[in-house]
Amino acid sequence: MRRFLILLVATLLAACGKAPLQEQQAYVFGTRVEVVVVGEDPNLGRQAIAAVLREFDRMHRTYHAWQASELTAVNEALAAGRKATVTPEMAAFMGEAQALSAQGEHLFDPGIGALIKLWGFHADEFVARLPDPQALADWLKEKPSIADLVIDGTTVSSRKRALALDFGGYLKGVALDRAAAILRGQGINNALINIGGNVMALGSKEGRKWRVGIQHPRQPGPLATVQLDDGEAIGTSGDYQRYFELDGRRYSHLIDPRSATPVDHTQAVTVLIPAGPKAGTLSDAASKPIFIAGPDNWRAMADKMGTPLVLRVAADGQIFVSAALDRRLEYLGDRANIRVLP
Repeated sequence: MRRFLILLVATLLAACGKAPLQEQQAYVFGTRVEVVVVGEDPNLGRQAIAAVLREFDRMHRTYHAWQASELTAVNEALAAGRKATVTPEMAAFMGEAQALSAQGEHLFDPGIGALIKLWGFHADEFVARLPDPQALADWLKEKPSIADLVIDGTTVSSRKRALALDFGGYLKGVALDRAAAILRGQGINNALINIGGNVMALGSKEGRKWRVGIQHPRQPGPLATVQLDDGEAIGTSGDYQRYFELDGRRYSHLIDPRSATPVDHTQAVTVLIPAGPKAGTLSDAASKPIFIAGPDNWRAMADKMGTPLVLRVAADGQIFVSAALDRRLEYLGDRANIRVLP
């Protein structure tokens, strides 16, 4: 299982000798999901975890971009030039995605579903094959964006038929916020939620902060660990989760809509988001425009996304980390390749 972050659950479980701990894993959103709860009532913990996993499954089925779902029905309508009626939840979801995409200068754009399909990343298994150059040129000429989506209450339409929505780069973060709300609503105040490497901490484990590891994009194991405060979330975008290789070159699912090609200047970007009602969402959505922005612009994009705690691994393996995040990290191994930026 390729994962963005290493969750250091094993050692935490071994050290737990007081409060009962419940853990359950599942496979949702195309990735591995883990929910760990610490509490005095095991039954309450198990019930809360089950409620979280049911919500994850519902979201997965509702927002799936290529298997039959409410979202694919919307995409079919837009492609036919028709309006579509959506639920209030989906309308709000789309509006929030529009705002986040605009904040990131549309480098993170859930409206590029057709481009994702051209590169073959719409499937669970990837074929090492380049898209037809003419098809890419045609997409660039049209260049549909979620900005072309018109939301009028619960009715949506598009200015361009080429618009295809894919929230795969956004959904895990939203699910973290949903999970936190469910757990707190059921009286769970100490938990750790991991959705394919996007992690949120609630409370602590018997007074000790939850600790997670940031996966090294080219080596086994973490490059650093960090302790999370209550409500904080951390997420990584990397070129090592969904990719294929062809003729010695790696093509990842992180595509720059400006060129219609996968990014090759960055291996990974990690952001740590302070506690807040949208911490999980930002842990997923903010890292992507920073990743795509490039070596000269990633810091400016981090500022634009309001994420001062950020780490970037460049294509050559050089690690750049903001001073604000550096103070929080415990590095593993040699620090010679790490550059701390003010």
